[in-house]
Amino acid sequence: MKRDVRILLLGEAQVGKTSLILSLVSEEFPEEVPPRAEEITIPADVTPEKVPTHIVDSSEAEQTVEELQDEIHKANVVCVVYDVSKEVTIEKIRTKWIPLVNGGTEKGPRVPIILVGNKSDLRPGSSMEAVLPIMSQFPEIETCVECSAKNLRNISELFYYAQKAVLHPTAPLYDPETKQLRPACTQALTRIFRLSDQDLDQALSDEELNAFQKSCFGHPLAPQALDDVKMVVRKHVAGGVRDDRLTLDGFLFLNTLFIQRGRHETTWTILRRFGYGDTLALSTDYLSPPLHVPPGCSTELNHFGYQFVQRVFEKHDQDHDGTLSPEELEGLFSVFPAAPWGPQLLQEVPTEAGRLPLHGYLCKWTLVTYLDVRRCLEHLGYLGYPTLCKQDSQAHAITVTREKRLDQEKGQTQRNVLLCKVVGARGVGKSAFLQAFLGRGLAHQDPRQLHRTPAVYAINTVRTNGQEKYLILHEMDADSLLSTATDAICDVACLMFDGSDLQSFALCTRVYKRHYMDGQTPCLFVSSKADLPEGVSLPGLTPAEFCRRHRLPAPTVFSCASPGEPNTAIFTQLATMAAFPYLVHGELHPTSFWLRLTLGAVGAAVAAILSFSLYRVLLKSR
Repeated sequence: MKRDVRILLLGEAQVGKTSLILSLVSEEFPEEVPPRAEEITIPADVTPEKVPTHIVDSSEAEQTVEELQDEIHKANVVCVVYDVSKEVTIEKIRTKWIPLVNGGTEKGPRVPIILVGNKSDLRPGSSMEAVLPIMSQFPEIETCVECSAKNLRNISELFYYAQKAVLHPTAPLYDPETKQLRPACTQALTRIFRLSDQDLDQALSDEELNAFQKSCFGHPLAPQALDDVKMVVRKHVAGGVRDDRLTLDGFLFLNTLFIQRGRHETTWTILRRFGYGDTLALSTDYLSPPLHVPPGCSTELNHFGYQFVQRVFEKHDQDHDGTLSPEELEGLFSVFPAAPWGPQLLQEVPTEAGRLPLHGYLCKWTLVTYLDVRRCLEHLGYLGYPTLCKQDSQAHAITVTREKRLDQEKGQTQRNVLLCKVVGARGVGKSAFLQAFLGRGLAHQDPRQLHRTPAVYAINTVRTNGQEKYLILHEMDADSLLSTATDAICDVACLMFDGSDLQSFALCTRVYKRHYMDGQTPCLFVSSKADLPEGVSLPGLTPAEFCRRHRLPAPTVFSCASPGEPNTAIFTQLATMAAFPYLVHGELHPTSFWLRLTLGAVGAAVAAILSFSLYRVLLKSR
């Protein structure tokens, strides 16, 4: 919606343009009328739509054609004023004033026009019969208002309609020639209908209608009002009501009826509540609300966000099998302009027989939120989060974590999503490692996915020390980390080399020395392809010796060629290193971790007992 409204009054001399403005301001007819009134501004708090309104007068005697054109260009709406008692001023609307306003905009957007018949006190009856043909000829004419500056009749209404023509324009919604909604309006209202249809039965029940009504207008409809609405729809639209529920055709008809009866502000209220701007596209403010993410912080869905996306999943899981089929996923994406998740989706998250289970679905939302929170906010916006959850914006669904520096100072993290960079030479098995994280060994990978470009991300949940964390694996080529300024920051680094070809180990050591040796990021060397014979040792330190010298955990061997499911212990180890980086130089097994905590607690208890005993001895000595 526009921040302010600029209204320009045009018309022949002596039709009363200036008198209308002065009568509005002073609430009385002026005895003396200047050739042209000064521009006035009506504050937002005294206008019906709560926006500041600027009213500008014009005068052919005092302004050149160029100056008039400049004012027309700046105006949001033009009021063409005529004298109801002089037919010549009515004819000039068609021949002079409308061509002046919109003469050069045959194909572009036109300035809305309000026809104003002044001096109604001088003529009995109405001038509408003479004006209607003009209104039919020019679709940019929003309405016609007859008024009297002398009797103060319809003065406020005139400027209200002018303001309404700017804030709730008819042109984007409705084609007066075909008497139908425009395609963009139909598309927007169809999305709103689908979001409001919570059970996906292609119709709105009374409960769904009332939820929609309350969301848009703040209060539900009375039972009798609901019945009246459905009765009107039944009378005019075949199939508009089915099983006492309002269908999409009925919903679109109601909005067409609102517009035809001059209540297009009702349709605009609906559209704006669901995020649409003046061009009937979802506005930038709606899709990208403010969210400050300081350097070193990450973004996660909070419990409000997870509850919402889970409800969306359950809504579209029509067969209640706990997974989304390709058809069900397509239905979920029907409120987006295009499918937001690409073909690599099934390579990034856990799946079940080629379908997307709830667990994999939540993993994907977690991945998008972490990697690109702006994209996540857009997705939540398309799904109607602010409207359906009654929140100011979808930023309500996001948590911004504390800085990583504070996590490192405290020795553990509060983050629920951890990032692991999987770095190594080409061919060492990084892509297979990512798929193994999703439970797919080489023998269990979907042949249909093999010809596709491998996904560089994989996400799953891992339990570490009694806590469930999301772990993201990000595959990176070692050469790119060495040759470019690629971001190497992560919660844990997995440096992978081929155990059957130790040439690849040297590349990992170079990455370690360049990016991680002097930092606080825990690192784990992984020897892949453990099912193959061990490679010939090269001159210099062996992998085990290198790790001992740099006080790193011993290299972990891994293979994803076994016939069963891959061993997940290595992923638990990586998640534990990321969550508790201060343990990186010691044992990382859960038993060792809890033993340390237990010994610490016992030590604290013993110290407390000794302190109390010493205190009692001192009292006795006194």
